[in-house]
Amino acid sequence: MERFDYMEFNKVLDTFSSHSTTIINYFEERLTNASAESFNAKIKAFRNQLRGVADVKFFLFRLAMLYA
Repeated sequence: MERFDYMEFNKVLDTFSSHSTTIINYFEERLTNASAESFNAKIKAFRNQLRGVADVKFFLFRLAMLYA
């Protein structure tokens, strides 16, 4: 298949080769990074609510109290 001269198919093969460990992890263990992505989105939403905060220590304290 790797000698198949079709550009798009070769790009798909390269993608699978690059991410094979992650893909196999999902199917064997059902492991994803969804929880990390969700937590990152919550932090971004919280940061947008407090735009222009001058007290960084208080911002980090509130973040820790809400999501820790």
